[in-house]
Amino acid sequence: MPPAPVRELVRELTRCADPQRLRRDVEFLADRPRSRIRAPEAILRAEAHVTAELAAAGWRTSRQPFDLRWRLGSTDRGGHRAPPLAFRLHPRLTGANLLAEPPGGIPRPTVVVGAHLDTVEGSPGADDNASGVAALLEVARLLGGLPRPPAVTLLVSDMEELGLIGSRFAARWLRRHRSVMGMICLESVGYFTTAPGSQRMPAGFDRGFPRVAGAVRSAGLRGDFTLVVHRRSTRAAATLWGAAAEATEPALPCITLGDPRPEGPWGALAGLAVPPLAHLDRSDHAAFWNLGIPALMLTDTANFRNPHYHRPSDTPDTLDHRRLAAVAVATAATAATWPHLY
Repeated sequence: MPPAPVRELVRELTRCADPQRLRRDVEFLADRPRSRIRAPEAILRAEAHVTAELAAAGWRTSRQPFDLRWRLGSTDRGGHRAPPLAFRLHPRLTGANLLAEPPGGIPRPTVVVGAHLDTVEGSPGADDNASGVAALLEVARLLGGLPRPPAVTLLVSDMEELGLIGSRFAARWLRRHRSVMGMICLESVGYFTTAPGSQRMPAGFDRGFPRVAGAVRSAGLRGDFTLVVHRRSTRAAATLWGAAAEATEPALPCITLGDPRPEGPWGALAGLAVPPLAHLDRSDHAAFWNLGIPALMLTDTANFRNPHYHRPSDTPDTLDHRRLAAVAVATAATAATWPHLY
């Protein structure tokens, strides 16, 4: 049960959240693939939409371009399978992130809420990751409407599908120029199903995470929950997010998963050695972990649940926008309350 102030905040934010507004954002973003390399006009169009929506919510957005050479990453080819250790060396990558600051000035210290804008080749990416961007925009509206906007920075990252390229650049910049308390990553957060057997788990997951595997199995392998991946440094924030999600309307089931690795490069190396752990690195939060910054990942587990993952069929009509609104509410409440946890 969340503390009374958090329950009150969740109720207030739930009254303001609008599933139809999230649907409109997803439909606009996911009407075509978005890629700096493969669909540059589409990603510029998506950038313009995000910037306009953030401005309407009172946030000040800056575009931060980057030009990087010889970066180790991955491929953005489509396909349902997503091997966690598929590397590619990129000779040159030119892209841009969007950073937004709240009404009232630059927050110090700050909690970063992030989602990636790009898609893989050939997929409109409604779940991966228009759902995350739409939830981020709703977080901006919800927090911007509070009497005193909290210390939050919004990050819309580029080239996640090429190996967290944009978030790696952003995490380094933020570490130099901001005091970052933590990061919340919205990664494929809109696909839910109550069908028994719809939720799958990676090979070796039962041995590595028996509590989580048991909880999923005891619920009939139904893909109706949000997974919150955390490390020791963000256990309290993960617990708070889960409590906030359960207080939303409708209540959103949540399962927390504690990654045993430490922050920093040793944690990343452990993921290379133990493939089930590498699945926990498959989004922008890992760029923050690798710099020692506490982070959470929120996800519907992507290809372990969603049959449309990285395919042309990842379209807006497959998402549950009411539950997506609940994700936004729980995220906004957690980001607003984070400074009081530590």
